[in-house]
Amino acid sequence: MTQLDNNPASSVTEKDQSPRFIAVEGAIGVGKTTLARRLANSFNCKTLLEQPEENPFLERFYQDQKTGALPAQLYFLFQRVRKIQEIRQSDMFQQVQVADFLMEKDQLFAQITLDSEELKLYQTVYKQLTIDAPTPDLVIYLQAPTDTLLSRIQHRGIQYEKPINRDYLRRLNEAYTHFFYYYDNAPLLIVNAAEIDLANSKQDYQGLLDYMLNIRSGRHYYNSRPFL
Repeated sequence: MTQLDNNPASSVTEKDQSPRFIAVEGAIGVGKTTLARRLANSFNCKTLLEQPEENPFLERFYQDQKTGALPAQLYFLFQRVRKIQEIRQSDMFQQVQVADFLMEKDQLFAQITLDSEELKLYQTVYKQLTIDAPTPDLVIYLQAPTDTLLSRIQHRGIQYEKPINRDYLRRLNEAYTHFFYYYDNAPLLIVNAAEIDLANSKQDYQGLLDYMLNIRSGRHYYNSRPFL
């Protein structure tokens, strides 16, 4: 079994065979940033992370989605574009990089939070930016039930997330499920994140790491514990 999580430089051979650009995705509270950081530690590489705490419109959005959706969405769009530019300007053949977002999902949020006129404006801005995001070598989609997401959000106790309600999470979770049902732009690993502890369990994380290192193409499912 690999020991990359304990010693990032322990296996040059396995690191050389690893995906060069990994994107971790999933709904709010599923643990994508935690996994992205842990993977970056394993490969001793850079992270490209969303920074929701920097969005000055996010708290307004959670308090009143109708008035806060458009500015919050546009801020995230510009933030993600800057992150993509960082990837394009770096030498991706020399260093593994792990992101906790997939650029294509930006429109997913827009479609469920904006009204029809706002969505037209957003799509105009999106097209004007002429985004040319690099395709990941591997996309990891962390999946969990809505109630699990809500419990994790409440447990971590971030102030601006307190107004998040179950209905919004349900709609977001369904949008993610629909999006990845059709996603085929890159190798995809769908992980049952409700049944494993990727934040605290070395065994759970190591099992996922070993599995993902063998993925080269196609769609895969990872569930280390059987459903009850």
